[in-house]
Amino acid sequence: MSAKIVLVAACALVDADGRVLIAQRPEDKTMAGLWEFPGGKIEDGERPEQTLIRELQEELGVTISEACLAPLTFASHSYPDFHLLMPLYVCRRWEGTVTALEGQQLAWVKPNRLRDYKMPPADVPLVSHLMTLL
Repeated sequence: MSAKIVLVAACALVDADGRVLIAQRPEDKTMAGLWEFPGGKIEDGERPEQTLIRELQEELGVTISEACLAPLTFASHSYPDFHLLMPLYVCRRWEGTVTALEGQQLAWVKPNRLRDYKMPPADVPLVSHLMTLL
């Protein structure tokens, strides 16, 4: 039996100091309390870049131009009830101030400190790619 494939887009926002933004999953969601890269589920007919532009506006109140989204790597991870496929983009330029609009905890973290934060299994392998890039 094949698992349902869930497509999610994630973004590593990188500030001028080379820190990466991560967000803590809220208590009412699966994997609550774990830290992840902002983003969200790709809707039908939506490209990953469009998903990130929409999600980062909704979650963080920032406006991102598609030209500022650079694909870095992706995660492919099997959870018990679905398989996650998640492209990770890097973005260094946006408009507005990053704000936790959904009440989530946010942290700006140096790449070499990302492993200090407990992340969902799919996000963990992405950290080494960010450490290499940054």
